[in-house]
Amino acid sequence: MGKLHTIQSFIKYLLKAQNAHGLHSPFVFDLYTQVIAPDKKYYAFDVIEDLRNKLRKDQKTIKVMDYGAGSKNQPAPERKIANIARYSISQPKLGQLMFKLVDYFKPETILELGTCLGINTLYLAKAYHKSTIFTFEGCPELARIAAKNFKELKVKPRICIGNLDETLKPAIKKLNEIDMVFFDANHQYQPTLSYFETCLEKVHENSVFIFDDIYWSEGMTKAWEEIKAHPQVALSVDLFQIGIVFFRKKQPKQHFTLRF
Repeated sequence: MGKLHTIQSFIKYLLKAQNAHGLHSPFVFDLYTQVIAPDKKYYAFDVIEDLRNKLRKDQKTIKVMDYGAGSKNQPAPERKIANIARYSISQPKLGQLMFKLVDYFKPETILELGTCLGINTLYLAKAYHKSTIFTFEGCPELARIAAKNFKELKVKPRICIGNLDETLKPAIKKLNEIDMVFFDANHQYQPTLSYFETCLEKVHENSVFIFDDIYWSEGMTKAWEEIKAHPQVALSVDLFQIGIVFFRKKQPKQHFTLRF
């Protein structure tokens, strides 16, 4: 049922998605033409992708503790690092968009819910050296490998290990505000909404929230629809792979479906 939902949703997305032509929001027009659409390349991309390729060849097996919806492809509790790198990490195109979003908005405080092997974390960390990144991972073994990868590429995100239901709220309370959040942890309806509500406590005018796999399942799509409709959300952008929301109070509430 999950795959059918994703396929049907993709067809609807293709029918609705637009490019820069006809975008009447200056903010979204600039975002699309300067960040989303351009195929910009940065030196960090090659370095991170070299590491990804190395992980795809790693045949070591680890025990994976999964608090979320799990992987569609590799649900076994013991998994090869190579399979995790192939099936449980966002594709390069998405990681590179994350880099460009950070480069564009210059967020100083970033939360990443779901570290996995740390590939997306590296894209976030390499984009803006003044960012402080808090990355949350439930599985100690994955966190250990991610930490090794961070050391190898010389970045220092703060890793919070444990069940996100128990680690997120205490971490949020210690922060004055949050500039960017990447939601890539428990891909289910209720947890996604819960984490969204928790992060809302420290949101401000220029905060950016990014949700991965918004069409992964009917539950995720339902969560995305409710997040878009939330009274604090002003602008939302659907790129199919991810959804992005903004809290710009001076802008009229609008939703955009854009080609990516």
